[in-house]
Amino acid sequence: MGNASSMLTQYDIEEVQEHCGYLFSQQEIVSLYERFCQLDRSAKGFVSEDEFLSIPEFSTNPLSQRLLRMVDGLNFKEFVSFLSTFSARASLQQKIELIFKVYDIDGKGKVTFKDLVEVLRDLTGSSMSEQQREQVLTKVLEEAGYARDCTLSLEDFVTVHIYYINQCV
Repeated sequence: MGNASSMLTQYDIEEVQEHCGYLFSQQEIVSLYERFCQLDRSAKGFVSEDEFLSIPEFSTNPLSQRLLRMVDGLNFKEFVSFLSTFSARASLQQKIELIFKVYDIDGKGKVTFKDLVEVLRDLTGSSMSEQQREQVLTKVLEEAGYARDCTLSLEDFVTVHIYYINQCV
């Protein structure tokens, strides 16, 4: 499984399936392996930053540079694990944890107001002013019970997201 040119064995498929929490069927894992091998043009057993950027949907994503921090150099098992978060079968908790990692720019397990503003800037580009971004984020945090100058842990981040999901229902 380490070499992209090798074939997956039944054991490999079951191991990957277990590693990603059974969010993908065996056939889906085989399909993902075929795609992984296409991306791994150098056949080194991992996908590089440049190879990820060859995916049009990835390269045009406004958060692609942040996502690259998480995906550069992934082997097949890690690749499937990363993609499992995007599965319809993934839990809300798993999805929020991935979003937290995108916001946690320095990887220290905390998200600051500055981190939130930077991600919102990436997402909105020139369609919002810096002042508008800060106003929106301040309001979001305050409505969820947090101050603008707070530092959010993963647990806090989940609380803010769950609060807003419940507001939208």
